[in-house]
Amino acid sequence: MKQRYDKLGPRVAKALAERFFEAWYFPESAGAVEKVFSLIPKTDIVSWGGSLTVTGLNITKMAEEKGYKVIDRDKAATPAERTELMRQALLCDTYLTGTNAVTEDGQLVNIDGSGSRVSAMIFGPKQVIVVAGMNKVVKTVEDAFIRAKMIAAPANMQRFPSHKTPCNETGACADCRCPDSICSFVVRTRLCKPSGRIKVILIGEDLGL
Repeated sequence: MKQRYDKLGPRVAKALAERFFEAWYFPESAGAVEKVFSLIPKTDIVSWGGSLTVTGLNITKMAEEKGYKVIDRDKAATPAERTELMRQALLCDTYLTGTNAVTEDGQLVNIDGSGSRVSAMIFGPKQVIVVAGMNKVVKTVEDAFIRAKMIAAPANMQRFPSHKTPCNETGACADCRCPDSICSFVVRTRLCKPSGRIKVILIGEDLGL
């Protein structure tokens, strides 16, 4: 897989660039994390979505340690405060997130429960930095939707054992309409506008879900 990633990664980054994203491929996560912080001015207000890739690479922790002003919804004392912080994050300078899928021809597909993550990707923050392992790369848009719905969503739901959904019980998508569903919004980002606002950093490792 490593050899495949190293061959495919630069091609996917080129395809993203042809759709007006800024994109890079890094064989290892250390170089990718260094690139992330090279893209964030010290004066930026930084926030992030619920990304296992971003948190797993300690990027959120490092942002605080490096002295950035951050908006962290997980520090909210109440649900109402959490919602307010999520709203504030839509106007931050740099928004960090993962993605559910990347197509080989340079498109992003994401599924979201509240809409806060996909909203930030579409509009609001001055720049969005997407960090993704090569395990997120699929051939076509159709494959990307399947990955987001059938793999990423049921896997992510396991993080919330109190949520009552069929996929939390069985591990398989049932195309439910449950109140606890995290599949409210499905967004395909086929072009980056304005050019370069969304920056995608691909890593030659299996990261996130």
